[in-house]
Amino acid sequence: MLFTRYPQINSFIEYLKFEKRFSQHTIVSYETDLKQFCSFLISQFDGPAITEIAPAFVRSWLAEMRGDEMTGKTLNRKISSLKSFYKYLMKMGEVTQSPMTTIVAPKIAKRLPTFVAEKDIAILQNNVAFGDDWKGKTNKLVIDVLYATGMRLTELINLKESHIDPSNNQIKVLGKGNKERIIPVSRDLLKTIGLYRDEKKLLGLEPGEFLFVNEKGKQLYPKYVYNLVKQNLSLVTTINKKSPHVLRHTFATHLTNNGADLNAVKELLGHSSLAATQVYTHNTIDKLKEIYKKAHPKG
Repeated sequence: MLFTRYPQINSFIEYLKFEKRFSQHTIVSYETDLKQFCSFLISQFDGPAITEIAPAFVRSWLAEMRGDEMTGKTLNRKISSLKSFYKYLMKMGEVTQSPMTTIVAPKIAKRLPTFVAEKDIAILQNNVAFGDDWKGKTNKLVIDVLYATGMRLTELINLKESHIDPSNNQIKVLGKGNKERIIPVSRDLLKTIGLYRDEKKLLGLEPGEFLFVNEKGKQLYPKYVYNLVKQNLSLVTTINKKSPHVLRHTFATHLTNNGADLNAVKELLGHSSLAATQVYTHNTIDKLKEIYKKAHPKG
């Protein structure tokens, strides 16, 4: 096994799991990146000791991946994985300095997040037929909750019935790193959730703790939610990306376009820094036209 030569990687992965409480998806990404780096060190440099890994070794690895036409975004993620790994090693006293201090990540052009227009969301919510069976009701509520709260996919499928708080018109969400946040929601949505929970009881689908379940009472899985969102967004929009994360972008974009304070949007999304939220300060061309028409003397 590749990690036998570098047991520090195993302890780092354990640290991410049990102390940092990162999501499984994030942990898999770190593990994949470190496995690749480990394999490269063994094949190209005979597996030097962890204290002997120099910046030149890292640059050689990155150059090889650039030769394979890897995207800048993926390269940056791999650099970030190594930086986190060496930060951990220094914290544990395994190394005294990091070879990553002189590694510069490639610049990536910032792209505006993809989102669904308000009129298209209205069509999706009011005119698309979801079916009156349990699957149809689940699918409709999943989309309504994603758009109303801006939850991440993993946050939605792990949403528990105990997290719904009708008395205060809010939902508790467990985000990245097990950080809790409170999202206010409308009474209409809470009423729909209540009816969904009542029917779940009538159908005998409530042995588990999760709000969203399939016809067998099992927790929804990520691919199911991804596919249902993609299928239904395809009915109302021609944007290229159609995913649960697009509904998260849509939630944030519609809030900012309608005057929401950026710090408030940051808290609702569960971002750790305002920098991550600032991407939503863009406006749609329609919004810009509306502002121009109202504000310019010759508009």
